[in-house]
Amino acid sequence: MPSPTTHAKLSASGAMKWINCPPMLWMEEGLPDTTSPYAVEGTLAHSLVEAKLAYETNKITTAEYDKKLAHIKQSQFYNQSMEDFTDEHVAMVLKDYVTTDNADIYLEKRVDFSDWAPGGFGTSDTIIASEGQLQIWDLKYGKGVKVSANHNFQLMLYALGAYSYYDLLYGFESVKMTISQPRIDNLSQFEMSMADLLKWGEEVVKPAADDAMNGRGEWDFEDPHTWRFYKAAGFCRHLAEKNLEIRKYEFKEANTLKPAEIADILDQKADIERWLKSVEYYAMSQVKDGKLEIPGYKLVEGRSNRKITDPVAAENVLRKHGFAKKDITATNLLSLTALEKITGKQKFSDLLGDLILKPSGKPTLVTNDDKRPALNSTAAAQQDFN
Repeated sequence: MPSPTTHAKLSASGAMKWINCPPMLWMEEGLPDTTSPYAVEGTLAHSLVEAKLAYETNKITTAEYDKKLAHIKQSQFYNQSMEDFTDEHVAMVLKDYVTTDNADIYLEKRVDFSDWAPGGFGTSDTIIASEGQLQIWDLKYGKGVKVSANHNFQLMLYALGAYSYYDLLYGFESVKMTISQPRIDNLSQFEMSMADLLKWGEEVVKPAADDAMNGRGEWDFEDPHTWRFYKAAGFCRHLAEKNLEIRKYEFKEANTLKPAEIADILDQKADIERWLKSVEYYAMSQVKDGKLEIPGYKLVEGRSNRKITDPVAAENVLRKHGFAKKDITATNLLSLTALEKITGKQKFSDLLGDLILKPSGKPTLVTNDDKRPALNSTAAAQQDFN
């Protein structure tokens, strides 16, 4: 049995990919999962919500809640804003729960929808079950993309999993799905009959899952959300062809674009920029690891800024050599550039050279005509030696 941290191939969170564009599953085969500070922050917010709801619904004692909260507060991502936003989410969930007759609440429940997608499972934030009605609540702590509950594949798969496990107890006739994004004041709800959900499972999920598991299906990137978290975005030819369709404007007979054509190009700007960043990141990582050489490009050390390692020591050195405090500080020690103007470059170097650090710049992919030496090249090694 997979562990709670294992991601199913046919996961609920990745449903936009394998349902809309089944072959994407095979393109991602063997590629590592990635994480980010935003994902870690979101996980912490979910843990806080779970603890608060468990306490408010008498599933844990005060002592157990205090212990969980103390652990959560140790994270660098915990702050008062997270307390406030999760309080807002919890209050809305509890309102639904207490106003639903004879309801039961299930928190961070692993749901299995393998009846429709082999091996498919996910973890639903909150399930509220009562006679005839299933409710799915999902917290989205991010604030970058507004998420809608309307026919949201992830929540619909959670609903299928909850139906599979709980329907004998409650006889569900409908399901209400709610997405709460408190940081951008987004509350989105969608309700459908259980009959329609089951029809979707049979007519959409099952065929898509079969195609995805067997490397079949159409390449469809029309909905940008399909490839928002596509791990193969940097090297997928089909996605490149989709984004490069914008080249059609090169072949227009008229010299001037029409307003509607300009609007069409601008509408694609964010998606194309996101795709280009994926391609650049893939190319840079492959060159850095020595797996690829990109014709006309090389990897160089990016630009970085010098910094004083010990401002107090630097100020003491300058004061010792006759520079007045008012000339070299504002509220803090002045910037390196400002100090260099006051002291002169040579004296600045003589006095503070040992206190200046210029960190390595972030690797950057540039064209070969850039004057900086390629990383791991002989010229770079000579420059480091000098």
